[in-house]
Amino acid sequence: MADTQQVDDSKQAAKAERRAARLARQIGSFAQAHGGAEAQVAYIGHEGTRIVLVGADGGWGDLVAPTYAIARSAVEKAGVTVHEDFDGEFAAKVRTGPYEWKRMAGIQLGGPSNG
Repeated sequence: MADTQQVDDSKQAAKAERRAARLARQIGSFAQAHGGAEAQVAYIGHEGTRIVLVGADGGWGDLVAPTYAIARSAVEKAGVTVHEDFDGEFAAKVRTGPYEWKRMAGIQLGGPSNG
């Protein structure tokens, strides 16, 4: 039984490594398209862990990893700066456009969510 457990553990570790590598490639592509990138990793519960990316040009996006460990591994592999918090200085780098403002206003005012 111990041998079976070791095989299962190594399969799970290999799967996690592949997932982290795939996320790292996506982060790298984002960074390349936006002149560099910074990230913040946040556990979002059962759904996984969110990786928020902010490009040097103010563009932003996010990815979801199944676990916090996979998310941290991905950002480390991608070589981006990781912030512990999405604080004012980091958040100020985000540039929003008309879509985001319209969507936020609609949600706040009880209007359509544009979803």
